[in-house]
Amino acid sequence: MSLENRNLGLIEDDPIMGESLAQRLKLEGAKVRWWKTGAEAVRGLSEATADAVICDIRLPDRSGADVFRSLSRNRSAPPFLFITGYGDVEQAVGLMREGARDYLTKPFVMSEFLSRLEHVMGPPEPEGDPVLGVSVAMRELEHFLRRAARVNSHLLLTGETGVGKEVCARYLHTMRDKPSGPFMALNCSAIPAELMESELFGHEKGAFTGAHARHLGYAERAGQGVLFLDEISELTPKLQAKLLRVIEGRSFHRVGGEQALPFRARLICATNADLLQRIREGTFRDDLYYRINVIAAHVPPLRDRADDIDWLIDRLFAEFARTIESDVVGVSALACESAREYNWPGNVRELRNRIERAVALAGGRWIMPVDLFPERSDHPVTEDRFMASLGTAREDAEKRHIQRALTMTGGAILPAAKALGISRTTLWEKMKRYGLAGSPE
Repeated sequence: MSLENRNLGLIEDDPIMGESLAQRLKLEGAKVRWWKTGAEAVRGLSEATADAVICDIRLPDRSGADVFRSLSRNRSAPPFLFITGYGDVEQAVGLMREGARDYLTKPFVMSEFLSRLEHVMGPPEPEGDPVLGVSVAMRELEHFLRRAARVNSHLLLTGETGVGKEVCARYLHTMRDKPSGPFMALNCSAIPAELMESELFGHEKGAFTGAHARHLGYAERAGQGVLFLDEISELTPKLQAKLLRVIEGRSFHRVGGEQALPFRARLICATNADLLQRIREGTFRDDLYYRINVIAAHVPPLRDRADDIDWLIDRLFAEFARTIESDVVGVSALACESAREYNWPGNVRELRNRIERAVALAGGRWIMPVDLFPERSDHPVTEDRFMASLGTAREDAEKRHIQRALTMTGGAILPAAKALGISRTTLWEKMKRYGLAGSPE
């Protein structure tokens, strides 16, 4: 998380403490408004928005508690982080019962102050439409990758197979201010070890049997773009050593070549392996690990971000509906519910494959659970959990189904009614019953 571009209010009458905090927050990229009295703060906060307020409890004209209470009557009041001496801890605890987010006692370490402040504010507001997902975890990851795109440091992406590490790397590439080269992706586990060096660094004509012409490797073709090495843990020790020299020297040789060539690309590596465990086992170099792990990001598995499932289903269905000849018009609410209950061991890649197969082979106009999970058609999954009544389940499924039809038609009622096979009047009545919104045709 970052304080960059956050709007912060600082209420502190001590000029030394106030100046110190204001300068540090500005260095972190925040926009700071500093007030030295409670009256100034109340007036200033009524005229401007703030992502958080740092407030001393003791002020010259009124207490920080009074400032907080006067502002907390407004539902849009910013979160408060109180700064207090030991003698006011009891009052600070009482303010937290009234809705203040946190307090910090003086003196404090600046790193702890910044950490508490970030926690008080929570995740940054999403910037634009989601690209990687709608869950909090993926919106935070998007925000992190946008920041990481501004520098050229090496990046290590970790996560299970199929979570979308390459998608994240490509997203970072598109976020660079001026991508001056292509995105070159190489899967280190998909190429035989004896060919890997040539694929990565290229070779000269006659370098080995079958080398009938010069071949430019991925490192050279990447230019000043991005070289993405997936499954970096599968590199042989020999190639690990060569890659380390490339990173340190920013140059490489084609196989059979004598001329050193500059390496200008940004290096992004990815793995589903525990590299620290590989280091302990002696199969991965620790010096290479620390070189590629300048910036790190973990991509969570799909089962830990269920909020993304419906969003991904909609995007994937739209993608395959454009390219596959099919009578399918959408994904049913029952199929989506079944998808949310599934554990997704293959993550987003498995979801993608199942949606593609369902679009191509679905037996009806709507994708049903059996289309997503044909292997479970004769073996329904049962769970020891509270079961809603059949009527409630039916209404819930109907509401979700109507909502998906409206989403598919952009809220237009008549096309949604036709897709559902009911009259416009019937659809309108059901929408009113379920509190769903539509739009004029």
